Amino acid sequence: MATEPRILPGASVLPPLEDGSTRANHTEADDGKHKRQHRRTWGRFEVLNSFVDAGMAGLNRGELAAWPVLYRDTRSGTARTSAGDIARRAGLSRRAVVDALASLRRRRLVTLVYRGGLNRGASTYRVHSVPP
Repeated sequence: MATEPRILPGASVLPPLEDGSTRANHTEADDGKHKRQHRRTWGRFEVLNSFVDAGMAGLNRGELAAWPVLYRDTRSGTARTSAGDIARRAGLSRRAVVDALASLRRRRLVTLVYRGGLNRGASTYRVHSVPP
């Protein structure tokens, strides 16, 4: 006798996944939009996977927190972010982020493209998953 799955109070059950043949309101334009989105994000997981597999070994807490923040901010190959913003989002002190960024640059996981500062805006970085 099969039993119903237990559902926690306040939780809901997701509907079953649709197979490709029963999608309602599907058009050819939806396929084109999906393919364009896929092309735009194609390499994002490859970079992240190679960082996890080969780049993050031996990094300290600050470096492990700063790299993903920079990676998430990467648009068109570069990330434009201030050390203060990275510190706020990563839960670190600004000094820890500055040290982490210097260490990531020494390890060649981050390249400084533009050094920001007072009245110059945020710094711009190129983020690498493994040293080039």
